[in-house]
Amino acid sequence: MRFDRLTKLFAGCAAAVLALAACTAEPDATEDLPGVSPTPGGEISVAEAGVFSSFNPQTADGNTDINNRIAYATHSGFNYVDNNLEIVPLEDFGSYEKVSEDPLAVKYTVNEGVAWSDGAPVGADDMILAWAAASGRFDDELTAGNGTVLSGTRYFDYAGSSEALALTELPEISEDNRSITLTYSEPYADWETAFGSLADDGGIGVPAHVVAQGAGLADEKELTQLLLGTAAGDPLDPAPVDPELRAVADYWNTAFAADNLPDNPALYLSSGPYIVQGIEPGASLTLVRNEDYTWGPKPELDRITVRFLQDPSTQVTALKDGSVDIISPRADSGTLTELEALGNINLHQGNQLAYDHLDLKFDGVFADEAVREAFLSTVPRQAIVEANVEPLQPGAKPLDSQVFLADQAGYEDAAATNGSGEFAEVDPDRAQQLLDGATPEVRILYNRDNANRALAYERIEESASESGFNVVDGGLPAAEWTAQLGTESYDAAIFGWTASGVGVSGVPQIFRTGAASNFNGFSSPEADALMDDLITETDAQARDELQTRIDRLIWSARYGLPLYQVPGLQASADTIEHVEYMPNQTGLWWNFWEWSVAR
Repeated sequence: MRFDRLTKLFAGCAAAVLALAACTAEPDATEDLPGVSPTPGGEISVAEAGVFSSFNPQTADGNTDINNRIAYATHSGFNYVDNNLEIVPLEDFGSYEKVSEDPLAVKYTVNEGVAWSDGAPVGADDMILAWAAASGRFDDELTAGNGTVLSGTRYFDYAGSSEALALTELPEISEDNRSITLTYSEPYADWETAFGSLADDGGIGVPAHVVAQGAGLADEKELTQLLLGTAAGDPLDPAPVDPELRAVADYWNTAFAADNLPDNPALYLSSGPYIVQGIEPGASLTLVRNEDYTWGPKPELDRITVRFLQDPSTQVTALKDGSVDIISPRADSGTLTELEALGNINLHQGNQLAYDHLDLKFDGVFADEAVREAFLSTVPRQAIVEANVEPLQPGAKPLDSQVFLADQAGYEDAAATNGSGEFAEVDPDRAQQLLDGATPEVRILYNRDNANRALAYERIEESASESGFNVVDGGLPAAEWTAQLGTESYDAAIFGWTASGVGVSGVPQIFRTGAASNFNGFSSPEADALMDDLITETDAQARDELQTRIDRLIWSARYGLPLYQVPGLQASADTIEHVEYMPNQTGLWWNFWEWSVAR
């Protein structure tokens, strides 16, 4: 599975493939963008718990559910994942085909006429930039086991796993500049979603011509020459920082962050069905139909207003009074009761491909494995499940795997052998024995605006304090806490990961030494070697066996604890048609082009 959204992803923190002065856009903010005048089709409002913060969700900081959903609506790609977790090609956008089995080679072609909303064609230059960012080719950063950088440079701050595209050679570009061919050094199991998928953070990413100009290059051709002409990085022989490549990567990493509509329209160009027309910081974002879009399913609606409403009750109230038409509140029994009392709505429920978890940093107070084990022995997982999940799913139990969800084929075998049973119940005696009179201070980071995470913190704080830990509340508001992930400001974190539902690349994204989403510094050479095997293994049973072995190593290192698989609860007004449940990070947006107002 690929863990793509931090609820960050589950900010909801994806993780894996595993994530914010009130003003509004000026009336002429989109005058340089073609095709934003509406045609008859209606408009709706959608409530989201997250706050939009970036037009580039492929960065570690931008990789959140809400950012990815906006990218999904405003970008195009070669395929997407439907709510049966099947990969669906988008043939109007382009094609991808295996041109060789041994070695594995895949050719990607963007159809003629596909363009950014400023009229610039989408083509090979955009794909080369996307490949460069996601492959990690130029990085020569060497890290210690705890994630500390020892030497070298990381250029693109890519949120996903670079395992797939790191196996590819320099891409070959077609003469018409609309195709690239990627050749792999080894087989790759997830090749179909390894590049250019809407399931993979919004298709082929940000426009190359914009990044080139922003980085001080003449145009996208010069950018492509730079990317294809720069040597691959070698962590064992790091090179001096390349100033041109550094400028490109810095622009890609930071320029698309936004809490309001940028003055420069180039920073929010669209290649998809909708264009961002305006942002009211912290409150809402408006999407309007891209009238020039003809290379994919044409959306029914003219306009979608996305309102940022963190509180579930506020979302329910907004649905009740008609100020929003679709909501995705945090699932809890109170919210379900409120929704069931409304009438004139459709409920959308099921298990999500998401889980909340407690991770411990492998430095500071938790550099000592005995202290990690002591702390984990105090975590009342069943009590947390009973408070947060049991009311919605009677009989719910804690999740007992770090790499499988409870309804996946390998889960039972992994849970039976990974050592999770050692933490089935709180064991204060073991904790106190391991601490031997010490009273360590532990600062826990979490989203304090998320009631489920706040409750989990309260239960953990109470239990751990009874065993001698001095627990410090590190909770921060929803718009602030995600920026702290991976910093030295905390010792443990409660957050979540959401998976795409296809593939296994989310495992190295989170657990490989030095990976972008490895926020706590976990490092295991043995697990790294198994992950190397995992991403090239094409047999499903063998992949499950590899993941089971990796799971065992994660538990034995006292990495942290999965808490529970997250139940899904969404609702839509019965006047909105074609809204269908989706368990992965895309949520109800997976078929937004079909949404329509009943007439």
